[in-house]
Amino acid sequence: MSELCALFGGTFDPVHYGHLRPAEALAQQVGLKKVTLMPNNVPPHRPQPEASAAQRVAMLQCAIADRPLFDIDTRELQRQTPSWTVTTLEALRQERGPRQPLGFIIGQDSLLSLHKWHRWQELLSLSHLLVCKRPGYATEMGSPEMQRWLEQHQTQDRAALHQAPAGHIWLAETPLYAISATEIRQRRHQGESCSTLLPAAVIDYIDRAGLYLDAPPAGAGK
Repeated sequence: MSELCALFGGTFDPVHYGHLRPAEALAQQVGLKKVTLMPNNVPPHRPQPEASAAQRVAMLQCAIADRPLFDIDTRELQRQTPSWTVTTLEALRQERGPRQPLGFIIGQDSLLSLHKWHRWQELLSLSHLLVCKRPGYATEMGSPEMQRWLEQHQTQDRAALHQAPAGHIWLAETPLYAISATEIRQRRHQGESCSTLLPAAVIDYIDRAGLYLDAPPAGAGK
């Protein structure tokens, strides 16, 4: 079987266990040797992050220092245009070739709103979708058409993810973590502990950088 390359995009403002632990569980399930974290620069579906791009990359570096499963790709931070997933996947597909299996990791919440994404119909021509569970979200799509689309592409055959370059949806049995970056930032603004929500190395960096201490700017993202 070919080695499946998995990509995990997000704002990571900050990165936390709700990102890392489901991705680790997913890697176990589907046989991933590497998960590439891709911080976005201009997230198209939410307001701008509080931390700068450099600070978010630094937090990711702290988080994965003792987690060899992960690495970081900062290509989306080099663009000033919105971080459209389909554009990034097109670039990766061109680099990796037509036969390389690619997987894009999303949460159940993103799957349910996928029909709102830019050129969403093209995503499965470029990669598989690897979906992690999220607490509080429905397990079925919001319309019969989208549910049929999901059922058409869903697979429970792990080997198919490694053999085909794209086209499948895998609904992972990942642990549920009711953690959000919004909650962490709010707790920091209120002076509350976040010690169980993200790695100690990330908390140490946040403390040293003085992040999330003042009142959040108007319209700060999730």
